[in-house]
Amino acid sequence: QVQLVESGGGSVQAGGSLRLSCAASGSTYRTACMGWFRQAPGKEREGVATIYDGGTTFYVDSVKGRFTISKDNAKNTLYLQMNSLKPEDSAMYYCAADLVTPAFCYPDMNFQYRGQGTQVTVSS
Repeated sequence: QVQLVESGGGSVQAGGSLRLSCAASGSTYRTACMGWFRQAPGKEREGVATIYDGGTTFYVDSVKGRFTISKDNAKNTLYLQMNSLKPEDSAMYYCAADLVTPAFCYPDMNFQYRGQGTQVTVSS
């Protein structure tokens, strides 16, 4: 089993920044593929970004150039640096992980493990 605990959410004004963190524990060998997805009330889940084994990254078009996903393998911690935030970025953000090959590690995948989420609210 893998446990994922997010932190770092909050409320910011448009144009501001937030950094989300996700601490992984348990069977961390199963977290080769990690990512973030988000869901706003009344909207479908949206994959945001993925990183494979701390290297290859993918982003959804709407966040490219503004968000950066990274992972500290020594700390088993995933990060999402979010800059130039927009009101449409407001959502519950979830950390997720899976043991898949790189070809299957992409933002819209169905992850095996997920955290409880952290709320991000961006005001205009």
